[in-house]
Amino acid sequence: MSTSDSGTKGARGRRFEAGLAPVAAEVNASIGFDYRLLADDVAGSIAHARMLARQGIIPADDAVAIERGLREVEAEIASGALELDPALEDIHMNVEARLIEKIGDAGRRLHTARSRNDQVSTDLRLYARRMAADLIVLVDDLRRALVAQARAHIDTFMPGYTHLQRAQPVRVAHHMLAYSAMLERDRGRIADAARRAGRSPLGAGALAATTFPIDRESVAAELGFDQGVTRNSLDASGDRDFAIELVAALALVQVHLSRLGEEIVLWMSQEFRFARLSEAYCSGSSIMPQKVNPDLAELIRGKAGRVMGDWVALMTVIKGLPLAYNKDLQETQEPLYDAVETVHASLRVAAGMVENLEFDRERLRRAVDEGYLVATELADYLVSKGLPFRDGHDAAGALVRLAASRGVELTALSLADYQAENPAFEADVFDWLAVDNAVNRRDVTGGPAANQVLAEIIRVERELEEA
Repeated sequence: MSTSDSGTKGARGRRFEAGLAPVAAEVNASIGFDYRLLADDVAGSIAHARMLARQGIIPADDAVAIERGLREVEAEIASGALELDPALEDIHMNVEARLIEKIGDAGRRLHTARSRNDQVSTDLRLYARRMAADLIVLVDDLRRALVAQARAHIDTFMPGYTHLQRAQPVRVAHHMLAYSAMLERDRGRIADAARRAGRSPLGAGALAATTFPIDRESVAAELGFDQGVTRNSLDASGDRDFAIELVAALALVQVHLSRLGEEIVLWMSQEFRFARLSEAYCSGSSIMPQKVNPDLAELIRGKAGRVMGDWVALMTVIKGLPLAYNKDLQETQEPLYDAVETVHASLRVAAGMVENLEFDRERLRRAVDEGYLVATELADYLVSKGLPFRDGHDAAGALVRLAASRGVELTALSLADYQAENPAFEADVFDWLAVDNAVNRRDVTGGPAANQVLAEIIRVERELEEA
């Protein structure tokens, strides 16, 4: 039996005599993007058929035939052996039409006690939860790459910046761990969005549930919806909050990756020369043979706007919709897929870049030793001698001005220069100005001191081992 003779007539049935106008059919169809839901649609349909049989709503033999047929259809579509038919609008009708071709009337019973509205909502939640799990794995992979760099550079110092001006010395390890901290929050947001997507809407019907004695809870459990079932059928059929939440979390992931990409671009520049990146993540110039451009870092930076745009698109679709289902909701799918796939690829590339990043230790040390990065130590030193911090700050500023006027660093000033500014300075002030001492004195939780950084590395490594 051909698809056109299967009796499905898409979702229009015999209520309509004529088909959609060609341009209308093109706009109406979602098969060009919702093919991604194939595995989720088959899983949801199998669970639904099993429940219908358990409840005595369809014969047990029909449920067996449905499950066998669905698995065969999934294999045909996944392998490309079965070409999807745009006339059937979406993946759901393509699967159902092929199922009916294969097993006949048993296939026609599959849609008992459900609507495409709750079917699509279920599939999308399954997809969101499945992809959230994959994305969490990739977030953890990137964090592992960052922590590996941190462990390799516990004793490598670099300038820390505010306003993109050199501010105070920190460890490269501390800098790497800052991105791990961002991603740790990202991981939590993705997991939280997945948790709230953990209620099954199957059984909500088009908007008003069903008259059949279904067991929603058993289907939810079989499909892994660990939060149970939705509690309002009107809300369930038109709810896309789970997609909005996931994409919002992914937008922030991409923003964090953008910040990392920006720093890699800066570090590779001739002005910074702090790091080198493997050629596997760079490209050349069409006319300038000397160029090694950090194109992948730039692309990750640029894709932040794309994922933020996906979130805005989702919010805009939802903002004015009346209850319950409206076809506008079809427009929530592409932004969801785009955000997921963009962040998925970006995380993988970012992990590769971090793994292949080589820091120039000598260049970093020279950068730390230039620009009066230890000036704050002078203020802290005077505070340790009993002076108010503001007085210490003023004295430190005057000494910086003196050093700048001579074109030297603070360590080149004499003890007499220091004591002329304030007699509280003693010979041990030069120990305070040593970079490693300056950093290690910042020995508070979350600080850049060696033991604090090492403790954080160990904490994150253990967390990732348990993930």
